[in-house]
Amino acid sequence: MAKRTRQPGFKRNRNPVTWLLRHAQMSLSSLGRLSRSPLTTLMTATVIGIALALPSGLHLIVDNVRQLSSSWDGSASISLFLNQSVSDEQAEQVRATVAKRTDVAESRLISRSAALDEFRRLSGFGQAIELLDHNPLPPVVLVRPAATVQDADAVGRLAQELQAYREIDLAQVDLQWVERLGAITGTIERAVLILAALLAGAVLLIVGNTIRLEIQNRHSEIEIVKLVGGTDAFIRRPFLYEGLWYGLLGGAIALLLVLASLYLLDGPVERLAGLYESGFSLSVLDPLSLFGVLLGGPALGLTGAWLAVGRHLAEIQPE
Repeated sequence: MAKRTRQPGFKRNRNPVTWLLRHAQMSLSSLGRLSRSPLTTLMTATVIGIALALPSGLHLIVDNVRQLSSSWDGSASISLFLNQSVSDEQAEQVRATVAKRTDVAESRLISRSAALDEFRRLSGFGQAIELLDHNPLPPVVLVRPAATVQDADAVGRLAQELQAYREIDLAQVDLQWVERLGAITGTIERAVLILAALLAGAVLLIVGNTIRLEIQNRHSEIEIVKLVGGTDAFIRRPFLYEGLWYGLLGGAIALLLVLASLYLLDGPVERLAGLYESGFSLSVLDPLSLFGVLLGGPALGLTGAWLAVGRHLAEIQPE
């Protein structure tokens, strides 16, 4: 039997207007094909949307934790223990000098007598303290760094600068909560990146498998198109647009899920912040993250479709 040859019926048209019209036609045709099976399309797009919403939501949580830590009243503090020879009047002058610094948000003086009263109340050694000839506790200045000085290195540098004052004997930094919060935030960020990579791979598999099934269902049609001279690029185009539409619908669903979650959590978070006399409120997605969700879905859908079509289309050859 003589071998059949393809008919040269699909020539590339280099007219840009015609090229755009063909792509627009293919795009609308692919959308129409998806609309003819709305339940299947919605289920696939919803799975993609959930996969995209999870890392987006976790990224938003990390951003809100950072915002909360930067505005938290319980920020890192520095205790300045003054020399024993410093009087209460000199201690107040030291406090006023420290308060004038731009990297200090607040300073508070604890005098010798106030420190002794607090120690007597908390330690339970009140009777023993009465036997002392003099007050052994020095004046203490409690310093709260400014909002721009919250990481461990910046607070440590501030403590070193304050300890250089001749009236200050020791600058003790309370950085334990800062280091713990930084470690927790860093761990969450790493986990979000890993989860985002895994879910991006899942989206590629979902779209790829959906397109593979579509190719199998249209096996005979593809054979006929190839037989009359249809190029792989021409056959590939509608499947790529289907992947693009899946990704776009999935990105839109992911955005709706994230915004709905924010709406449901906004009221309880505001009430909780009010109990702590804080003005904290949940922040929404920034423009970069917003475009990342809306463009990431179509990009993953297009990539998944490209991989599936490139693999399975080559296996179909007309006899």
